[in-house]
Amino acid sequence: MGVEIRESPVSDEEFEAMKQFVHDYLEASVENEEQGGRMRWYPWHSAEYRFNHILNVADLASHIARKEGANADVTRVAALFHDIAKLEADQDVHAEEGARVAREYLETHGDYPASFVDEVCAAITDHSYQGDLSDVSRETRCLMEADLLDKVGANGTTLMLLRMGYEARTHMDANEMVGRVLQRGEDAVDRVRSDTAQSLAHRRIKRVRWFKEWLEGEVAEMEMEEETEE
Repeated sequence: MGVEIRESPVSDEEFEAMKQFVHDYLEASVENEEQGGRMRWYPWHSAEYRFNHILNVADLASHIARKEGANADVTRVAALFHDIAKLEADQDVHAEEGARVAREYLETHGDYPASFVDEVCAAITDHSYQGDLSDVSRETRCLMEADLLDKVGANGTTLMLLRMGYEARTHMDANEMVGRVLQRGEDAVDRVRSDTAQSLAHRRIKRVRWFKEWLEGEVAEMEMEEETEE
């Protein structure tokens, strides 16, 4: 018997249209300040940062899904919509709101199977689940693992250092801030379950450890110089 080939329900053109919709929705959330939007002066709360995070998660989640035998289409579409309501809804309900927006979009922009829409929306709804990742579907797990991994490694370190600038911190605080990224990575390793995500997490943590070791050495030298000058 031959291998059954399942056609993807989402074409590349349709996925690009979804990306544009998500981008525009986030921008509108920021502009619609009086109708529920919040101040976006902080980079984590900007439409640009949130959209880039979403694209990172979509790429990571798709990679993990393909490696782990999950439905890559469900996973990548769920990843694309998982934080769409982040800038307009309260944190504790943004997942449910994101699923609502995704369902409305998918049911009005194409002829997607109802089961596909249901699986996408279930993954979005469950992506904020704080329990064991073994308790959720493979597609939801891939999304959650990608969401965790985007905040660790070199990318997470860069974001933390950018945050320092906005908080007017000095370079002498950097070791502590990078330590937070390292702890976040170690926490992620404890949570992720797939072999693919575990491997990615360990590689990213190793980079942060190297950077932190170099930073500790240079900070120690600077502190010694300051003491000598005094």
